Amino acid sequence: MTNPSARQAPFSLVVISAGTSDPSSTRMLADRAAARVAALAGERGEQVTISVVDLREIATEVSTALVAQFTGPRLEKAVAALHGADGIIAATPVVVDEQIRALFAYLRALTVPTSLFAAPEDWGDAGLNQRIDRAALELLFLMESGFAQKVKDQSWDSYQHEYGSRAAAADAIDAINLDSDLMRLATGGSAG
Repeated sequence: MTNPSARQAPFSLVVISAGTSDPSSTRMLADRAAARVAALAGERGEQVTISVVDLREIATEVSTALVAQFTGPRLEKAVAALHGADGIIAATPVVVDEQIRALFAYLRALTVPTSLFAAPEDWGDAGLNQRIDRAALELLFLMESGFAQKVKDQSWDSYQHEYGSRAAAADAIDAINLDSDLMRLATGGSAG
């Protein structure tokens, strides 16, 4: 079935996986969901490009960025991919509905209604495939709606992009002594 209003450019879908093992069941579930989004898009005359950010592979760069405020090339690539994404599949081995949804709501991310999780006994169950299909279709509908781009284009500047108030943040930064022995150690230098 061809969609007459199909986009010329493919949708960008980023899979971000927090799985710790290799291979990771967390990553395998995310990959299955991403493949299903791409397949469903293809049936509708759309294309999807999939990028993967494996957090375990960039953990050192994330730690360095937090401590020394230096962003390495793999982390920069991951940030750029997420920034340009039409959709994101975030996969983690923790409880999705109790913890992750609240985090994404705090970050102002719009989530699909269906969460995916799989216990070892679920991998051969047809019910898992049905849930993957449902979540993949919901994500595709959200990407096709253009909602994220409309927010960026029309109201992004009305959002606060810093945490805490700007005045309080500026005052707090001015109050920090960046030339102390502790701050030099924290940023990878030596105590003077």
